[in-house]
Amino acid sequence: MSDWLVLALAMAAACVVVLIVALVRHRRAPEDEDPSETPDVIEYMTMMIGVVYAIVLGLAIAGVWEARGAAQDHVQAEAQALHEISERVRVYPPDVRDRIRGDVNAYVGHVVTKEWKTMAEDGHVTARGGRLFDRIRQDVTDYQPKTDFEAQAYQPLVDQVTAADTARASRADSTGATMPGVVWFGLITGAVVTVGMVFALQIRRTTRELILAGLFSALIAFLLFLIWDFDAPYSRGITASAEPFTALFPHLPG
Repeated sequence: MSDWLVLALAMAAACVVVLIVALVRHRRAPEDEDPSETPDVIEYMTMMIGVVYAIVLGLAIAGVWEARGAAQDHVQAEAQALHEISERVRVYPPDVRDRIRGDVNAYVGHVVTKEWKTMAEDGHVTARGGRLFDRIRQDVTDYQPKTDFEAQAYQPLVDQVTAADTARASRADSTGATMPGVVWFGLITGAVVTVGMVFALQIRRTTRELILAGLFSALIAFLLFLIWDFDAPYSRGITASAEPFTALFPHLPG
């Protein structure tokens, strides 16, 4: 099921539920009920609840969007560090240089073709990816420079391995959902309370008020869906992409 279909169903369901509740409440309301006599304190509480919930929704959306941006930054940092390793080993002997570049290409190819799919579907990186990266680390750190020129290149290469390892670990930590369950409980409870306060204002069964109530509930459903869609940076919605790897290693299959 596509994300757009899920969004459409969620918004439609929210509208239907609110409209059904409004119609049922209107039928069961006493004949002498006057909707215009809503106490001022209820109107004030409704306004304050709406404002507070809007702030909470805004913070949640900003949080998941920032997490998505950070996930893309981890990918960019890892790809750039691996590219630097592949380029800087040109000062090493041909056999060492070719071995390191071959292991870097094998790792990048695995990330793009295998590990990315595992991240999207299962929410974790692969053990084989870790082993391939360890091979790169061993290639770089175990080599003993034989000239001053090679010695000058050795430490920067080790630093790039460390940078790639840090970025890989950060990418692994970002594969799952970023919003804790207690936050989702608060968001959903807040949505129910906020929409429920609409009925505290004793809305009538006029076309205008029913449309507004339905649109309000659909907006809440859309914002919650937006948070959910951005909550997993590598598997839903506008996901972080492997484009930095494919851009820096265009000779590898994507």
